[in-house]
Amino acid sequence: MVFYRQAGSIPRKRHTQHRRPDGSLYYEELMGAEGFSSDSSLLYHEQVPSAIVDAWPWNPPDHSTAPNEPLLPRHFRLPELFAGQEWKHDDAVTGRRLVLGNADVRISYVVAGVASPLYRNALGDECVYLESGAATVQTVFGALEVGTGDYVVLPRGTTHRWVPRPDEPLRAYCIEANSHIVPPPRYLSRFGQFLEHAPYCERDLRGPGAPEVLAGTDVEVVVKHRNAAGVTGTVYIYPRHPFDVVGWDGCLYPYAFNIADFEPITGRVHQPPPAHQVFTGTGFVICNFVPRKVDYHPLAVPVPYYHSNVDSDEVMFYCGGDYGARKGSGIGQGSVSLHPGGHSHGPQPGAIERSLGTELVDELAVMVDTNRVLELGEGGAACEDPAYPWSWSYRSPDG
Repeated sequence: MVFYRQAGSIPRKRHTQHRRPDGSLYYEELMGAEGFSSDSSLLYHEQVPSAIVDAWPWNPPDHSTAPNEPLLPRHFRLPELFAGQEWKHDDAVTGRRLVLGNADVRISYVVAGVASPLYRNALGDECVYLESGAATVQTVFGALEVGTGDYVVLPRGTTHRWVPRPDEPLRAYCIEANSHIVPPPRYLSRFGQFLEHAPYCERDLRGPGAPEVLAGTDVEVVVKHRNAAGVTGTVYIYPRHPFDVVGWDGCLYPYAFNIADFEPITGRVHQPPPAHQVFTGTGFVICNFVPRKVDYHPLAVPVPYYHSNVDSDEVMFYCGGDYGARKGSGIGQGSVSLHPGGHSHGPQPGAIERSLGTELVDELAVMVDTNRVLELGEGGAACEDPAYPWSWSYRSPDG
């Protein structure tokens, strides 16, 4: 994270004795990034945080992928993955279905209705965008209350659990990194403060509430991690509940940021995607497109120009409003499009003419651009729209 927080009971000096009312010591844990060389937090536990009494293998949801061959633009209808009432039995961790992935990032979707297991991702940070619904994200740092339009950023190694509201499904678009996910460096001063030109700032970020000590014995925690073959998992059994933190401080912690608090950058002519960037990770960036006034040059063309991503694959999640540039292509609420490097793409035929004179766009979309080639996950293959690659020409290969 980019600024310091503290919560609960901590000693005045770090790495010094912190005692309970009965005189016994709390246990200090450093949770830090990049081998003691980057952001960190200190947490004070009632119990030894590394104590486990059992462990066994856990198989995460299917992470296998298949190449995008032949190289095609693709459209995935995510609502089809959780049709009917299945969401009432799925949780926001084990119910995820992989849509796209590569060595840097995995993009999944889930519709959840029950609480997840206690979970820790040891591969990288997670950025979860909530398309709809609400939940409490219980974490070792404290709880986050989150809802529609929230990004929830969970640092690598954060023990947490998703508890959806019982009356509606939680629809979540999950971006899992093999790195950290942070604000773009150009938005920050050399000391880490958001600069004046940044489209959001510290006031827009919601950290966890006060830490809560929970009781429990022989508590299961599911951990996703690496092995020689790729992604795997382990279940640890802790003798006491891992949510036993009485206080913490530092610059590494989970937080939420609502997409409605992003202030769009506009101009006289069409602004390129970097103007919409919200987060970055190793090998990818995350951008969001929000309702905004558009270009005010008298001859401006409000929709995007055709463009070819020679160095990246582009993934767009259409999560609200009316995305006029692709109207007529089959894209709708809950759609994901993949436009791979090496393929030129842009507005649907007729969209340019329809957009002329537009002063305001009502669209909501989350975009991920990746440096490495993306492959198709089982979730993507299960909900693909086979007609999409031909949507600019209105002709399929069979005529």
